[in-house]
Amino acid sequence: MGISNILALLGGVALFLFGMSLMGDGLKRVAGSKLETILYRLTSSPLKGLLLGAGVTAVIQSSSATSVMVVGFVNSGMMKVRQAISVILGAVIGTSITGWIICLSYMESGGSLAALLSTASISAIVAVVGTLLRMGSKKPSMHHLGDILLGFAVLMFGMQAMSGAVSPLKDSPAFIRFMTAFSNPLLGILAGALFTAVLQSASASVGILQALSVTGAIRFAEAFPLLLGIGIGAAVPVLLSAIGARTGGRRTAWSYLIVQILAALLSLAVYYIGDLLIGFGLKDMLMNPVNTAAVNTVFRVACALALLPLGGKIEKLLCRLIHESSEEREANADFDRLDERFLLHPGLAVEQTRLTMNAMAKKTYASMCTAISLLSEYNEEGAKSVDQDEDLVDRYEDKIGTYLMKLNRSELNPAESGRVSEFLHTLSDIERISDHAENVSEIAQEKYAKKIAFTEYGKAEMEVLTEAVKEILELSFQAFMEDDLEKARRVEPLEEHIDVLCDELKLRHVERLQNGVCTYEVGFIFEDLLTDFERVADHCSNIAIALIELSQNEFQLHDYSHSLKEQHSGDFDALYAQYAEKYSV
Repeated sequence: MGISNILALLGGVALFLFGMSLMGDGLKRVAGSKLETILYRLTSSPLKGLLLGAGVTAVIQSSSATSVMVVGFVNSGMMKVRQAISVILGAVIGTSITGWIICLSYMESGGSLAALLSTASISAIVAVVGTLLRMGSKKPSMHHLGDILLGFAVLMFGMQAMSGAVSPLKDSPAFIRFMTAFSNPLLGILAGALFTAVLQSASASVGILQALSVTGAIRFAEAFPLLLGIGIGAAVPVLLSAIGARTGGRRTAWSYLIVQILAALLSLAVYYIGDLLIGFGLKDMLMNPVNTAAVNTVFRVACALALLPLGGKIEKLLCRLIHESSEEREANADFDRLDERFLLHPGLAVEQTRLTMNAMAKKTYASMCTAISLLSEYNEEGAKSVDQDEDLVDRYEDKIGTYLMKLNRSELNPAESGRVSEFLHTLSDIERISDHAENVSEIAQEKYAKKIAFTEYGKAEMEVLTEAVKEILELSFQAFMEDDLEKARRVEPLEEHIDVLCDELKLRHVERLQNGVCTYEVGFIFEDLLTDFERVADHCSNIAIALIELSQNEFQLHDYSHSLKEQHSGDFDALYAQYAEKYSV
């Protein structure tokens, strides 16, 4: 095999991988978000999950893509790990379909009909149609369909190029000795896993194995361990997708690897023990593209069906291997309060919701305080904590919001109805404060990365503002958690002073810019912080107003524009003066 053959092989591999990618991307775009919706809604039973996983993977031509999608569902709390395992088992089956598509590239030409159905003819026709659709139509759907057809044609050409490049190997003793070494199951599995880990595609690895099988130098004894290893290596992109994910997402990603390892061990035990006792007579069977695809499919279907009843056991194993963090345990305990059985007793359900929202508020307050501290002393651990808290608060909002909507359909007395309305309004304000904490953390990260420092004046002003923001957060959250109207009434005067303070700081900042004391780069960061803190104060005001209006029986679900600023009293003016003196610059 000379240098020209090696270059032809590499070119064929490149075309094959590009064709697979183009075809898969086109299929995903044609399907749009329907596949995700189907996966999310129709996985109520293990068998449904298996069939859906197989179907979706057959469409998008990638078990890794399906599994990564499922990892995202579990990570966001939309799907349980047990459901995900059945979908992943289905994905293991669905990825074998690509091998049968590849078999089309080995159709030989003979008579007139066979010549019409030959690889060259099919590829040419598909390429022409794909090009016409891609270039001649203005509809996006036709463009995507053209991409699918062009991807298929490129894939076919790539397979032909690979087959032609490796054909001299059938007469190479060195190649035959090399392939024979893989008859050792451990070496074969390791080689298949490493090769697929590099390519990050089981379908691509099987396709290349099919191309090599054309040489006639690969027997079942070598191909079978390689196919087992290919399945294990395909777990790499799924595991990479779980970096930074929550416990459920990590468990789901690792379930792909565990399923493939169990499938390999089960297959090894069944085949080698059975061959020793019965003698299957498959060891010396020469492989070709068709029986390689057949072995791959049979192995995957058999293992998926055998492991499907063990989904619960696999989940328990994952729970033992990957433990929840203390924060996630606390959050799950909070979510357990929102038991649907409590909906039959609205008073109890309202109280459970209140306790869960209190936990959400505490997490949000801690997140904002951490974000503010990053402005003066940035560290990656703190920034990561803010990001994780924001994700967790989003989960709180989703769980509580769903529960409140169900509770709102129950028979509620006026007090319970008002409480639910208050919770629904307050819920979004708490979540938005968490978003602003993440914004502040990102600003701190930018400030640290670009080595930006505030002027002494700017630093002192920002310290005054952040102290005021922390106090209004504490006041509004404590007022909500403790039903404390006195604290709630202290929020609006402080919010008005923060507004005035932000306006004053903006004017001072512009003055420094004009005098050349400050730079525009520093200015952008300073302005962004002022905007975030001003909006945080607004959300705190909303929380306090909702509590006050509820106490006065004036709370209206769609009338939330009432402001206490319009009813300045002696107490309001006194409190405002107090805050203006405390937080002055």
